[in-house]
Amino acid sequence: MKKFVLTFVVLSFLFSISVLKAQNYFTYLSSLKLPAQLDFCGEKVPLDIPEVRERAEREFYLLLQQPGQVILYIKRSGRYFPMFEKIIKEKNMPDDLKYLSVAESALYMSRSSKGAVGLWQFMPATARAYRLQVDDYVDERRHPEKSTEAACKYLKDGYQQHKSWLLSAAGYNMGNTNVSSHLDYQNGNGFFDLFLNEETSRYILRIVVIKEIMSNPEKYGFRIDNNEKYKPDNVKYIECNEEIPNLSKWASEQGTTYKDIKILNPWILERKLPKPSKGDVYKIAVPVK
Repeated sequence: MKKFVLTFVVLSFLFSISVLKAQNYFTYLSSLKLPAQLDFCGEKVPLDIPEVRERAEREFYLLLQQPGQVILYIKRSGRYFPMFEKIIKEKNMPDDLKYLSVAESALYMSRSSKGAVGLWQFMPATARAYRLQVDDYVDERRHPEKSTEAACKYLKDGYQQHKSWLLSAAGYNMGNTNVSSHLDYQNGNGFFDLFLNEETSRYILRIVVIKEIMSNPEKYGFRIDNNEKYKPDNVKYIECNEEIPNLSKWASEQGTTYKDIKILNPWILERKLPKPSKGDVYKIAVPVK
């Protein structure tokens, strides 16, 4: 009986502590407010419009309820943002575009239920239209640099069509043709003039909120040192214009392992590679040791 009472007291104490922590967290969360101003690629989000503010707050508080996910966003940004920033800058495009990849894939080599793949979540047909190889052996949607180049081309095409990076980002989600159709039908001039499907309406404000929190992590309670962020892989590239019938054997010949090759080259799908198309070469990353 004494043992039962002691157990009950301990559990009650632990429950009280957990309730107190939860109350403290909810108090802290409710103290956080959406900033008075938000923008994306220099385009202002009209938070003075009540329904826009409400939609933005929805994304703001829902994301802050996922602190583990935000921490992973920040840690993974150390691996991919330097490369994104370099390519985006070379193309003279706004740096904010890198946050699309966070919204698309959480900076993870993911596959959606609809079949979109990679950091930028390309569907097969769109990937091929933007000159990414997608077949049984190679899927360049999973190639960090090449998929980023293709995403920039898609976004630049959208900007040239709509003259707005917000509309270009919307086109990345729902297609540039659909965006144009809505602009024409609704006599709209910008993204926030349009009544769109819930997915695209949320998508844009989610990107804006991701940018705000990742740009100001300490403001929202996230304290992650730069040395805690995941680092870009230290690699060199070996060019190959021949078939690789046994990738494990090839890896050994390069002084590395099959596991390293597969991790560093997620675009390689199988245990072998056919001869590349005429004039092409494979650039295979291997670790520098």
